[in-house]
Amino acid sequence: MTTFPGVRPEQQAAVERWFPGATLVADHSWDVPGRSVLRLRHEGRDVVVKAGRPDDHHMARETWAHREVVAPLAEQGLAPRLLHADPGLQLLATAFLPGVLVEGTPAEHEPDVYRQAGRILALLHAVGTQEPGDHEQRTDARTLAWLDGEHRIAPEVAERVRAELAHPVPPRPLVPTHGDWQPRNWLVDEHGRVSVIDFGRAAWRPAATDLGRLHAQQFRGRPDLEAAFLDGYGTDPREPRSWQRDLLREAVGTAAWAYLVGDEAFEQQGHRMIADALAGLP
Repeated sequence: MTTFPGVRPEQQAAVERWFPGATLVADHSWDVPGRSVLRLRHEGRDVVVKAGRPDDHHMARETWAHREVVAPLAEQGLAPRLLHADPGLQLLATAFLPGVLVEGTPAEHEPDVYRQAGRILALLHAVGTQEPGDHEQRTDARTLAWLDGEHRIAPEVAERVRAELAHPVPPRPLVPTHGDWQPRNWLVDEHGRVSVIDFGRAAWRPAATDLGRLHAQQFRGRPDLEAAFLDGYGTDPREPRSWQRDLLREAVGTAAWAYLVGDEAFEQQGHRMIADALAGLP
């Protein structure tokens, strides 16, 4: 039996049951301790196996997403098709999607890629809706928790954020969101067709939240990419007041998390995002 890198023995046994005799084609794991992403070949077809550590909550989210909301995209070849999942083992397997990651390639700067990505996101958001409940309050509470922890956000900036969070924003319907909608999770194949991967941050959230990372990165200085994305999406889900709150939450989380993991470049992006979000407040 082939031993696969980063896969615990009990996960290895499940992979062998699912794909007996499979061989390793490539290790696509990225810098997340305790998580492996492997491309295997079994009976002439390629599959992707993801294996997480016991406390990897992203694996649980990804399994939920594939079982509950991704199928309409997978049926059109716009997302991977789930083959097997064992939440107790933090293990899942999907069909392999052809293509290369958009990030870092010329495709990252092509408006049609963003038009397709907007169209795919609209399909995901249309899968269903939920009542908002106390979502806004819970999300504000998480932002305050970041501010209560260790970070390098200036005290006066943190106080401005706290003052803004003291004013509630109106509730919004929740839809299935990807949670990390950006070119590093988009594939483009040889025909220029875009698809999406990695649903480890999927959850029910307001639709606008899926635009936050694009706003902070690829849309800066590229209004043509933003326009193409919204053209594909079909509308603009961002309501000005709530959108500024979304940006502020994302910014604080980025700066604080990046500090904790020692990613100084990403931390600086977070501080810039905080400044931009505060500057955009009425």
